[in-house]
Amino acid sequence: MFLPIASKAYKNKIKTIFQTGGEIVNLKGTKTLENLMKAFAGESQARNRYTFYASVAKKEGYEQISAIFKETADNEKEHAEVFFKHIIEGMAGELPVMVHVDADYPVDLRGTKENLKAAAAGENEEWTELYPTFADVAEKEGFKAVAESFRQIAKVENRHEARYLKLLENIEAGKVFKRDEKVLWKCGNCGYILEAKEAPEQCPACKHSMAYFELFVENY
Repeated sequence: MFLPIASKAYKNKIKTIFQTGGEIVNLKGTKTLENLMKAFAGESQARNRYTFYASVAKKEGYEQISAIFKETADNEKEHAEVFFKHIIEGMAGELPVMVHVDADYPVDLRGTKENLKAAAAGENEEWTELYPTFADVAEKEGFKAVAESFRQIAKVENRHEARYLKLLENIEAGKVFKRDEKVLWKCGNCGYILEAKEAPEQCPACKHSMAYFELFVENY
């Protein structure tokens, strides 16, 4: 079975594309190709939305939440790259390729509370519905590596949802900068740490505002 390739360099780069029953399988014309493109588009858009949400959080005085939105945006970029690479490899050199998809994508930008709710809802849909379904389709069509990627990335989206919901809970309960018992607070700007029930209005060391404080937990 001959597969058209773009160059010798590309041929050397590809080790094994997708295999089923000992035969190389091409993504062209499959439902999995469409699903990969939907996932790539979804992750790419989520990355931008979270970047926008980060700016809103920063303006509202939530430096930690802003940083978490940015971190999650970077995660989504990596997810998008995984799906993009599956498409590139699965086309086995038949590039460029135009992939048509019919899908709905969310457009929402409000305050941080609403943005966290929207972000959590998007993550929930991915890990509970979209990616498990895409994985099953890929499995049936013989793309085991693609199915595995969908399932593993779904686990990450599960954690993303949980974190967004916890941050939302903290805002609604007034616990972003205040707790019922003494805890360690760390200034995200200079690293100053103090033990108190609530973060100070201003960092004693660098004079940055309360917005820069977050709970401190040793993770080493």
